[in-house]
Amino acid sequence: MSAKDLSTLIERAEQVLAQLEAWLPPAPPAADWSAHAYRWRKRGNRGWLDPVRNIMAIHTDDLQHIERQKGIIDRNTRHFLQKKPANNVLMTGARGTGKSSLVKAMLAAYGDQGLRLIEVDKSDMGDLGDIVDMVAQRPERYIIFCDDLSFEEGEAGYKALKSLLDGSISASGENVLIYATSNRRHLMPEYMSENLDAKHQADGEIHPGETVEEKISLSERFGLWLSFYPFKQDDYLDIVNYWLKELGCTQADIDASRTEALQWALERGSRSGRVARQFARDWSARHV
Repeated sequence: MSAKDLSTLIERAEQVLAQLEAWLPPAPPAADWSAHAYRWRKRGNRGWLDPVRNIMAIHTDDLQHIERQKGIIDRNTRHFLQKKPANNVLMTGARGTGKSSLVKAMLAAYGDQGLRLIEVDKSDMGDLGDIVDMVAQRPERYIIFCDDLSFEEGEAGYKALKSLLDGSISASGENVLIYATSNRRHLMPEYMSENLDAKHQADGEIHPGETVEEKISLSERFGLWLSFYPFKQDDYLDIVNYWLKELGCTQADIDASRTEALQWALERGSRSGRVARQFARDWSARHV
């Protein structure tokens, strides 16, 4: 092959490579380890930790009438920071009662002590192993946060989460915990037809079908279960009053808001902390 032919071949190869590079996604950015919170982002098959610059400000004092739940998760988080044994946490129950806010409050309380938060969407659960490997050598302590977690039949992320929690041949990472919130205690839909899989023995013992066992096994791998319940009327009004005061309302304004606060909750079919805060924002904007 002559030098001219070789030069032509190299030129054509470079043209082909340039065309391929135009189709390939750009390399993910390097992780900014100075941030306190991250979101796991995906572009094609590549994922990276995207730092959250404006973190929602929520503190444990802002969360009313969930004192037991606050105490348990605060203790577990402190043990984790102190490198003591700590558990993965599953928080289930009524919507708007402070489940996800409680996780964010832990970051506000302990971010300066090395706690970090990584928010992962349900659709990216299959990347949990990559995330754990990425932070394995870091000195910080990471909570992987999965909000509003639930699975449908056949979703790949279910198996990945199950293996990471307890069951994989590799450890989940000494500096990683999983905190998840869900409206389903068993994280998957359950159907009446599954009872047909149960086998009734002559001695009266009932052996649940494998389908039911599979669904229950995921939630059981969380070491701590925290349940959240709808608030009583007086508790709901206490939360309304707290937020009205925080937003600069006078005691006279707070007293005058009671009837409207109850109507607001009735219209939404829920007496929750979220509904109470939404009402307080609306009321204060109209009266302060």
